[in-house]
Amino acid sequence: MLSSMNTQSILGHLYNQSFNSSSCIFSGYLAIILLGMLYLNFLNQAFYRLIRIVHSQNRWFQSLKLYVILPMIEIIMLTCILLCILLPLNGVTYLPNDHFCYPTLTNIPSILSTAFVVYIGPFCCITFIYMHITRFIHHQGNIQTLVIKQRQSRDLLIIKRILIIVNLLLILGIPGMSLIIMFIITGEENPLLARIVLFPVSISQMGLSVALLFSIPQLKNIVLNLRPTNTVMPVNQTVRGTVHIKTITGTQ
Repeated sequence: MLSSMNTQSILGHLYNQSFNSSSCIFSGYLAIILLGMLYLNFLNQAFYRLIRIVHSQNRWFQSLKLYVILPMIEIIMLTCILLCILLPLNGVTYLPNDHFCYPTLTNIPSILSTAFVVYIGPFCCITFIYMHITRFIHHQGNIQTLVIKQRQSRDLLIIKRILIIVNLLLILGIPGMSLIIMFIITGEENPLLARIVLFPVSISQMGLSVALLFSIPQLKNIVLNLRPTNTVMPVNQTVRGTVHIKTITGTQ
């Protein structure tokens, strides 16, 4: 999606080509929905940690089926909410200076409502859940067994790593939000507004997959186990096989 938007921007600047079409508008809506699902995935991880640590007796909320169905439900709800907000406000339009479709950053009601649904809401929920988990673990003290304490220590380590990633995503959004606030105050739009807003998003998308591999040990182990392994025959077996062949050859 990001590669397509960058390609349109390059072709538009080089050949003055316009991409204003219904498919372009659709891709703009789809880009926002996928960006919202990125933060909802972090929210799903936080919810899983909450159930696993605080409500470990509830096995249904830890089932695989729930976390397969949950993203499907979320993407339907997110699509309906964003469409209900952006369609009446004409939120996604063709940006002639950038040659791709995206929510108009100067449409203040549209961009603020989108930011709340896609970014601010999930981020606040993630922060609240992890704060609740941390308080719960500290209040347990010496009540838990050694096995549970070790598992909670691993969970805390994973939580810290995920929070670092989420905070990095928050920091990467500061330049764009600063320019939007300046536009609200001064009424003057920076010609590079869309580029400055989307550039950190592109950087975070590229590094996010790699960062998640190092932050979640289970995911890292799954990826490492996918690597092909070379079967090495033990030396003693090789020697025995060689001796056996020589014996057969000698008897013949």
